[in-house]
Amino acid sequence: MKRMAIHKFLLLLFLFGSAVGLSQEEDPVEFETNLSKDKLGLNERLRVDFTMNRDGDNFTPPDFEGFRVLMGPSQAISSSWVNGVKSYSKTYSYTLAPTQRGEFTINQATIVIEGKTYKTTPKKVEVTAAVDKPSDQMTADDIADQNLHLVAEVSKTNPYMNEAVSVVYKLYVSPTINVSNFRPLDNPTYNNFWSQDIPVTSYSVKNGTYEGKSYRYVILKRVVLYPQKSGALEIEPLSLDITLDVPTNRRDFFGQPIYTQTNKTVSAGKRTIDVKPLPLAGQPSDFSGAVGSFRFEVKTSKRTLKATESLQAIVEVEGNGNLKLFQLPTLEMPGSLEVYEPEFNENVRTTLSGMQGKVSNNYTVVPSFKGNYPIPPISFSYFDPDDETYKTLTSEEINIEVTSGPLESSGGNIPLASGNKRPVQSTGSQFHFIKLSPDLTPKMETPFFGSLNYYLFFLSPLLLIPLAIVFGRKREAIASDVAGRKIKRANKLARKYLFKAKRAMGNKDEFYIAMEKALHNYLKAKLKIETSEFSKEKITDLLTKKNVDEDTIGGFMALLKNCEMARYSPFSQVQMQQDYDKASEVISSLDKQL
Repeated sequence: MKRMAIHKFLLLLFLFGSAVGLSQEEDPVEFETNLSKDKLGLNERLRVDFTMNRDGDNFTPPDFEGFRVLMGPSQAISSSWVNGVKSYSKTYSYTLAPTQRGEFTINQATIVIEGKTYKTTPKKVEVTAAVDKPSDQMTADDIADQNLHLVAEVSKTNPYMNEAVSVVYKLYVSPTINVSNFRPLDNPTYNNFWSQDIPVTSYSVKNGTYEGKSYRYVILKRVVLYPQKSGALEIEPLSLDITLDVPTNRRDFFGQPIYTQTNKTVSAGKRTIDVKPLPLAGQPSDFSGAVGSFRFEVKTSKRTLKATESLQAIVEVEGNGNLKLFQLPTLEMPGSLEVYEPEFNENVRTTLSGMQGKVSNNYTVVPSFKGNYPIPPISFSYFDPDDETYKTLTSEEINIEVTSGPLESSGGNIPLASGNKRPVQSTGSQFHFIKLSPDLTPKMETPFFGSLNYYLFFLSPLLLIPLAIVFGRKREAIASDVAGRKIKRANKLARKYLFKAKRAMGNKDEFYIAMEKALHNYLKAKLKIETSEFSKEKITDLLTKKNVDEDTIGGFMALLKNCEMARYSPFSQVQMQQDYDKASEVISSLDKQL
């Protein structure tokens, strides 16, 4: 049995080795040329790497016409096993200096792998005049300047007043550098604009081009602006402090570039837009500032009803434009209809193309008399920036029929209501139900002197004296306990700010400010120390003396550290929820131990 088990094991081992060998044989041979750049100045350096995925013999480099070899060839070999699959890489590297300007070709290199000769593909290189600062002499800041750009993309630079303008802030990053962190330094205030932020829920990296070169970019901020005056208006810049890793001219053992970390302040720069005034020619008299493309309608919830019943009359504007920045036309009603102040309703969402949705005034109307009441048409005017013309929309006349109720004595002449008031009309029957014989009966009164209420009135001050003494002593005790009042106040503030942090979940700055205040006030209440005395060492020392366990102390200090780091680092919603849950857990643990 043992011999059979050994045979099975050797058979499996053989099959596994054969499968690995076959998978390795199936991988095609790769032999290619990689250049550090395809365009360089006469005073710069070029790095050429010849890389293969199999070991070979008789490597022959090209002649490097137009260049002088400063260093090379140097070899770098990388080999690894991942999930039973072997990966192999071997690189021959050269550092070259151009000898003249012009366009040159890095010709084919050859190598023999498993008895076959393989060749690389030729690569073109352009050598220009000498540059001010060669790339191989650039500092980390110089490299960051060339490979990092914060751009404010403005949808329109010459809009009309009250026409939507979107601004999208993008951070472009070259593939040669890596951004590890960023924080805003200065946010624009958008003076002379009505502004609406469109929140960026996540920073997703996308591929794009900037000035003809390939970059990665991320959208940091989106905002929609409506200019409120004409002329040249400035959009203030957004500024960021960015921590990034940039490559150096040094390489590690495997030939990979060594990176160094630096901080860089970038700004989107000021943008100026030239806002055109709305034309005066052809402007309707009822124009109230609406700019965009709209639909207009007046409608009622019913056309037939009885007197004293109510209906809803709705004046509605729907479409795309500055929906929150103009007045709706006023509905005119016949004077015999009682009209209440309208209720304003708004269903508007903001996208990069501007505000979309509808706004309306909802009037409650109550008729008092039987008859027919026409609601006359009203008009709504707006300016269409696409057609550059004013347009006027007019509603249809609506007839309201009141089928039952008292008749109006005015003989059918129904004046329009002014200021939502209606004249008082007499129906001739207002006093039919006033009772002229009241049938009153005398009421028997009990004398006050000698009654129960009489004795309670005189004895109640005597009963209140002991209560006043007890209450006064308690107030004196509370007033003399200054330390106790401070502790209670700090404890109350801790609960208040912890609740405020929970409500601010998602707003990083507001959340961590409230969280830090909650932690500080909790310590003031429990350790009886002032905020001015706070230091990490003192807090740790005091909690240790109170026999608080190390895990709880470490958790509390980690929360304080996160509150400080939040000023400089982006924190996700998940991280905020974790910190809030941790704060509740740590405070509960401290309560038990203190």
